[in-house]
Amino acid sequence: MASKSKILFIGGTGYIGKYIVEASVLAGHPTFVLVRESTLSGSSKARVIKTFKSLGVNFIIGDLYDHKSLVEAIKRVDVVICTIGLFQLADQDKIIAAIKEAGNVKRFFPSEFANDVDRVHIVEPAKTLFATKAKIRRAVEAEGIPYTYVTSNFFSGYFLPTLSQIGASAPPTDTVIILGDGNPKAIYNKEEDIATYTIRAVEDPRTLNKSLYIRPPGNIYSFNDLVSLWEKKIGKTLERTYVPEEQLLKNIQEAAVPLNVILSIGHSAFVKGDHTNFEIEPSLGVEASELYPDVKYSSVDEFLNQLV
Repeated sequence: MASKSKILFIGGTGYIGKYIVEASVLAGHPTFVLVRESTLSGSSKARVIKTFKSLGVNFIIGDLYDHKSLVEAIKRVDVVICTIGLFQLADQDKIIAAIKEAGNVKRFFPSEFANDVDRVHIVEPAKTLFATKAKIRRAVEAEGIPYTYVTSNFFSGYFLPTLSQIGASAPPTDTVIILGDGNPKAIYNKEEDIATYTIRAVEDPRTLNKSLYIRPPGNIYSFNDLVSLWEKKIGKTLERTYVPEEQLLKNIQEAAVPLNVILSIGHSAFVKGDHTNFEIEPSLGVEASELYPDVKYSSVDEFLNQLV
């Protein structure tokens, strides 16, 4: 039996990264995480580091901004998965350069894990962030680096506990604010499921040089339908307040960081319907739940049950 690909994570201690690192280990891949010395000894990531150590993750001391250490780390593996945060996205050009120099990478997963940046109708300030992701895609393709782009849409653990109510710490029980008319459909995926699908794609020839769209049928809901499902679970009708697009755009312009970023992403998904307003072109992408029907994903319905 062929040995499993060795995977290097850059940004592996971050929000989505830690889930994918764990999925990599559980799937039997020799798993490496690039970390600074200060991250290993510091307190901010202590819990994640402790978990990684218990799983048998291999730490490589290095830095995204140290070309030599980056190349040396990449030479030790077969696959590179990047999960760095929004404000470092442009710096993935350093990873691209290191991959080219190393010359051994079979697959690169750039930091995506949102909606398809080539198919968005998004306004500033998120427009610039998404454009940066698109620019990285073009650079990867221009260099001929084998890739997979993971289009995971919304993280269930981030959006569902409050039903996308900004500033809330719990799901609504009386009133709910809905962006737009509430009809475009968005997609919510549990972080562990995103991780599982991502790792399944690592050695799958069907995902090579394509986008992996995570669109399980049980996770596609309009805002109105999501609220109705929640109302059914709590046995109560919520007062719905709709924010028209014109007002939302005004709110985005007047808000400060990070609220304006969050609102512009909400505008893209809930008003423009950017998660679901296109069909997947087989030549460009594949759908995860169809590729891997054996994966038991967590549905929105099941997720909301935990909140009641």
